[in-house]
Amino acid sequence: MSARMSSIRAQDDAECAPFGQDGLRSAAPTLAEKLRGELETAIAAGRLEPGSRLDEQEIAARYGVSRTPVREAFRLLAASGLVELRGRQGAVVRSIGAHALIEMFQVMAEMEGLCARLAARRITPAQMDKLRAIHEKLEQVATLKDIDLFYDVNQEFHEALYEASANAFLADQTRRLRNQVAAYRRRVTRMPTRISDTLREHAEVIAAIADHDAERAHKAMRDHVNLLGDNLLDFLAAFG
Repeated sequence: MSARMSSIRAQDDAECAPFGQDGLRSAAPTLAEKLRGELETAIAAGRLEPGSRLDEQEIAARYGVSRTPVREAFRLLAASGLVELRGRQGAVVRSIGAHALIEMFQVMAEMEGLCARLAARRITPAQMDKLRAIHEKLEQVATLKDIDLFYDVNQEFHEALYEASANAFLADQTRRLRNQVAAYRRRVTRMPTRISDTLREHAEVIAAIADHDAERAHKAMRDHVNLLGDNLLDFLAAFG
Protein backbone atom coordinates (compact mmCIF):
# COMPACT_ATOMS: atom_id res chain seq x y z
CA MET A 1 0.00 0.00 0.00
CA SER A 2 1.35 3.44 -0.92
CA ALA A 3 2.09 6.10 1.68
CA ARG A 4 -0.82 8.18 0.37
CA MET A 5 -3.26 5.27 0.68
CA SER A 6 -1.94 4.48 4.17
CA SER A 7 -2.53 8.09 5.17
CA ILE A 8 -6.10 7.98 3.87
CA ARG A 9 -6.75 4.68 5.65
CA ALA A 10 -5.37 6.05 8.92
CA GLN A 11 -7.71 9.00 8.69
CA ASP A 12 -10.68 6.65 8.26
CA ASP A 13 -9.99 5.42 11.79
CA ALA A 14 -9.83 9.00 13.05
CA GLU A 15 -13.08 10.17 11.44
CA CYS A 16 -15.05 8.95 14.44
CA ALA A 17 -13.40 11.70 16.54
CA PRO A 18 -13.45 14.81 14.34
CA PHE A 19 -13.57 17.32 17.22
CA GLY A 20 -10.59 18.64 19.13
CA GLN A 21 -10.31 19.49 22.81
CA ASP A 22 -11.80 22.92 22.18
CA GLY A 23 -14.92 21.33 20.71
CA LEU A 24 -14.25 22.74 17.23
CA ARG A 25 -14.01 20.64 14.11
CA SER A 26 -10.52 20.41 12.65
CA ALA A 27 -9.77 22.59 9.62
CA ALA A 28 -7.82 19.72 8.05
CA PRO A 29 -9.43 18.07 5.00
CA THR A 30 -11.80 15.26 5.87
CA LEU A 31 -11.28 11.75 4.55
CA ALA A 32 -14.06 12.24 2.02
CA GLU A 33 -12.41 15.46 0.80
CA LYS A 34 -9.08 13.67 0.36
CA LEU A 35 -10.77 10.89 -1.60
CA ARG A 36 -12.58 13.51 -3.68
CA GLY A 37 -9.21 15.07 -4.48
CA GLU A 38 -7.75 11.71 -5.54
CA LEU A 39 -10.69 10.93 -7.81
CA GLU A 40 -10.81 14.47 -9.21
CA THR A 41 -7.15 14.17 -10.17
CA ALA A 42 -7.82 10.83 -11.87
CA ILE A 43 -10.71 12.34 -13.84
CA ALA A 44 -8.70 15.41 -14.88
CA ALA A 45 -5.76 13.20 -15.91
CA GLY A 46 -8.01 11.07 -18.10
CA ARG A 47 -7.52 7.91 -16.04
CA LEU A 48 -11.27 7.91 -15.44
CA GLU A 49 -12.97 8.62 -18.75
CA PRO A 50 -16.37 10.34 -19.14
CA GLY A 51 -19.08 7.72 -18.75
CA SER A 52 -16.94 5.49 -16.52
CA ARG A 53 -18.74 3.93 -13.56
CA LEU A 54 -17.14 4.51 -10.16
CA ASP A 55 -17.26 1.26 -8.20
CA GLU A 56 -17.87 2.17 -4.56
CA GLN A 57 -16.67 -1.16 -3.20
CA GLU A 58 -13.55 -1.26 -5.40
CA ILE A 59 -12.54 2.29 -4.44
CA ALA A 60 -13.08 1.57 -0.74
CA ALA A 61 -10.88 -1.53 -1.03
CA ARG A 62 -8.21 0.30 -3.06
CA TYR A 63 -7.79 3.00 -0.42
CA GLY A 64 -8.40 0.71 2.54
CA VAL A 65 -11.36 2.69 3.89
CA SER A 66 -15.01 2.11 4.65
CA ARG A 67 -17.67 2.83 2.04
CA THR A 68 -19.15 5.78 3.94
CA PRO A 69 -16.42 8.32 3.04
CA VAL A 70 -16.45 7.00 -0.53
CA ARG A 71 -20.16 7.81 -0.83
CA GLU A 72 -19.53 11.28 0.59
CA ALA A 73 -16.66 11.78 -1.89
CA PHE A 74 -19.08 10.89 -4.70
CA ARG A 75 -21.53 13.51 -3.43
CA LEU A 76 -18.77 16.13 -3.36
CA LEU A 77 -17.76 15.25 -6.91
CA ALA A 78 -21.39 15.48 -8.02
CA ALA A 79 -21.70 18.91 -6.41
CA SER A 80 -18.70 20.11 -8.44
CA GLY A 81 -20.16 18.76 -11.68
CA LEU A 82 -17.63 15.97 -12.24
CA VAL A 83 -19.84 13.00 -11.41
CA GLU A 84 -23.49 12.05 -11.85
CA LEU A 85 -25.30 10.04 -9.16
CA ARG A 86 -27.70 7.61 -10.83
CA GLY A 87 -29.46 5.88 -7.98
CA ARG A 88 -28.92 2.13 -8.09
CA GLN A 89 -26.50 2.52 -10.98
CA GLY A 90 -24.19 4.41 -8.64
CA ALA A 91 -21.78 7.19 -9.58
CA VAL A 92 -20.66 7.80 -13.16
CA VAL A 93 -18.06 10.25 -14.47
CA ARG A 94 -20.07 12.99 -16.12
CA SER A 95 -20.26 13.06 -19.90
CA ILE A 96 -20.87 16.49 -21.42
CA GLY A 97 -22.55 17.10 -24.76
CA ALA A 98 -20.82 19.11 -27.48
CA HIS A 99 -23.14 22.12 -27.17
CA ALA A 100 -22.71 22.33 -23.39
CA LEU A 101 -18.95 21.94 -23.73
CA ILE A 102 -18.72 24.82 -26.18
CA GLU A 103 -20.66 27.00 -23.73
CA MET A 104 -18.37 25.95 -20.88
CA PHE A 105 -15.29 26.76 -22.95
CA GLN A 106 -16.73 30.20 -23.70
CA VAL A 107 -17.11 30.92 -19.99
CA MET A 108 -13.69 29.49 -19.18
CA ALA A 109 -12.11 31.63 -21.90
CA GLU A 110 -13.49 34.77 -20.26
CA MET A 111 -12.35 33.64 -16.81
CA GLU A 112 -8.82 32.83 -17.97
CA GLY A 113 -8.81 36.05 -19.96
CA LEU A 114 -9.60 37.91 -16.75
CA CYS A 115 -6.75 36.08 -15.01
CA ALA A 116 -4.42 37.33 -17.74
CA ARG A 117 -5.81 40.87 -17.52
CA LEU A 118 -5.18 40.98 -13.77
CA ALA A 119 -1.77 39.35 -14.18
CA ALA A 120 -0.74 42.10 -16.61
CA ARG A 121 -1.43 44.62 -13.85
CA ARG A 122 -0.24 42.67 -10.81
CA ILE A 123 2.44 40.17 -11.80
CA THR A 124 5.68 40.28 -9.82
CA PRO A 125 9.13 39.90 -11.41
CA ALA A 126 9.47 36.45 -9.81
CA GLN A 127 6.11 35.37 -11.22
CA MET A 128 7.08 36.69 -14.65
CA ASP A 129 10.27 34.65 -14.53
CA LYS A 130 8.26 31.58 -13.51
CA LEU A 131 5.82 32.01 -16.40
CA ARG A 132 8.68 32.32 -18.89
CA ALA A 133 10.49 29.32 -17.40
CA ILE A 134 7.41 27.12 -17.72
CA HIS A 135 6.97 28.25 -21.32
CA GLU A 136 10.58 27.31 -22.08
CA LYS A 137 10.00 23.94 -20.43
CA LEU A 138 6.91 23.49 -22.58
CA GLU A 139 8.94 24.22 -25.72
CA GLN A 140 11.42 21.51 -24.73
CA VAL A 141 8.67 19.01 -23.96
CA ALA A 142 7.08 19.69 -27.35
CA THR A 143 10.14 18.19 -29.05
CA LEU A 144 9.61 14.90 -27.17
CA LYS A 145 6.23 14.27 -28.83
CA ASP A 146 4.85 13.21 -25.43
CA ILE A 147 1.34 14.64 -25.51
CA ASP A 148 0.42 13.68 -21.94
CA LEU A 149 3.56 15.33 -20.57
CA PHE A 150 2.91 18.39 -22.72
CA TYR A 151 -0.62 18.61 -21.33
CA ASP A 152 0.64 18.37 -17.74
CA VAL A 153 3.25 21.11 -18.22
CA ASN A 154 0.65 23.21 -20.00
CA GLN A 155 -1.45 23.02 -16.83
CA GLU A 156 1.54 24.36 -14.90
CA PHE A 157 1.51 27.39 -17.20
CA HIS A 158 -2.16 28.04 -16.55
CA GLU A 159 -1.70 27.57 -12.80
CA ALA A 160 1.13 30.11 -12.82
CA LEU A 161 -1.16 32.54 -14.62
CA TYR A 162 -3.90 32.05 -12.02
CA GLU A 163 -1.36 32.73 -9.28
CA ALA A 164 -0.18 35.90 -11.01
CA SER A 165 -3.75 37.23 -11.12
CA ALA A 166 -3.55 37.66 -7.32
CA ASN A 167 -7.24 36.80 -7.05
CA ALA A 168 -7.70 33.56 -5.12
CA PHE A 169 -11.45 33.36 -5.69
CA LEU A 170 -11.11 33.78 -9.45
CA ALA A 171 -8.30 31.22 -9.53
CA ASP A 172 -10.38 28.68 -7.59
CA GLN A 173 -13.47 29.09 -9.78
CA THR A 174 -11.43 28.92 -12.99
CA ARG A 175 -9.69 25.78 -11.75
CA ARG A 176 -13.03 24.15 -10.92
CA LEU A 177 -14.39 24.77 -14.40
CA ARG A 178 -11.12 23.66 -15.99
CA ASN A 179 -11.32 20.36 -14.12
CA GLN A 180 -14.83 19.75 -15.43
CA VAL A 181 -13.64 19.94 -19.04
CA ALA A 182 -10.12 18.56 -18.51
CA ALA A 183 -10.77 15.24 -20.26
CA TYR A 184 -11.98 17.08 -23.37
CA ARG A 185 -9.12 19.60 -23.34
CA ARG A 186 -6.75 16.65 -23.29
CA ARG A 187 -8.40 15.31 -26.45
CA VAL A 188 -7.95 18.63 -28.24
CA THR A 189 -4.24 18.61 -27.33
CA ARG A 190 -3.88 15.51 -29.51
CA MET A 191 -4.99 17.32 -32.66
CA PRO A 192 -2.17 17.78 -35.25
CA THR A 193 -1.41 21.51 -34.87
CA ARG A 194 -2.55 22.07 -31.30
CA ILE A 195 0.89 21.87 -29.69
CA SER A 196 2.49 24.39 -32.05
CA ASP A 197 -0.56 26.65 -31.76
CA THR A 198 -0.38 26.47 -27.96
CA LEU A 199 3.26 27.55 -27.91
CA ARG A 200 2.58 30.48 -30.23
CA GLU A 201 -0.49 31.58 -28.25
CA HIS A 202 1.32 31.30 -24.92
CA ALA A 203 4.12 33.49 -26.30
CA GLU A 204 1.54 36.14 -27.20
CA VAL A 205 0.08 36.01 -23.69
CA ILE A 206 3.52 36.32 -22.10
CA ALA A 207 4.46 39.28 -24.31
CA ALA A 208 1.25 41.13 -23.43
CA ILE A 209 1.68 40.51 -19.71
CA ALA A 210 5.35 41.55 -19.84
CA ASP A 211 4.24 44.81 -21.49
CA HIS A 212 1.58 45.25 -18.77
CA ASP A 213 -1.00 45.54 -21.54
CA ALA A 214 -4.12 44.29 -19.77
CA GLU A 215 -6.44 44.49 -22.80
CA ARG A 216 -4.05 42.62 -25.08
CA ALA A 217 -3.37 40.00 -22.41
CA HIS A 218 -7.09 39.44 -21.90
CA LYS A 219 -7.75 39.01 -25.62
CA ALA A 220 -4.73 36.76 -26.19
CA MET A 221 -5.69 34.43 -23.35
CA ARG A 222 -9.39 34.44 -24.19
CA ASP A 223 -8.67 33.54 -27.81
CA HIS A 224 -6.23 30.84 -26.68
CA VAL A 225 -8.88 29.06 -24.61
CA ASN A 226 -12.00 29.78 -26.63
CA LEU A 227 -13.23 27.44 -29.34
CA LEU A 228 -13.14 29.65 -32.41
CA GLY A 229 -12.37 28.94 -36.05
CA ASP A 230 -9.93 26.06 -36.47
CA ASN A 231 -9.95 25.43 -32.72
CA LEU A 232 -13.69 24.73 -32.89
CA LEU A 233 -13.27 22.41 -35.86
CA ASP A 234 -10.46 20.58 -34.06
CA PHE A 235 -12.59 20.24 -30.97
CA LEU A 236 -15.59 18.86 -32.83
CA ALA A 237 -13.33 16.38 -34.63
CA ALA A 238 -11.80 15.25 -31.32
CA PHE A 239 -15.21 15.11 -29.66
CA GLY A 240 -16.59 12.94 -32.42
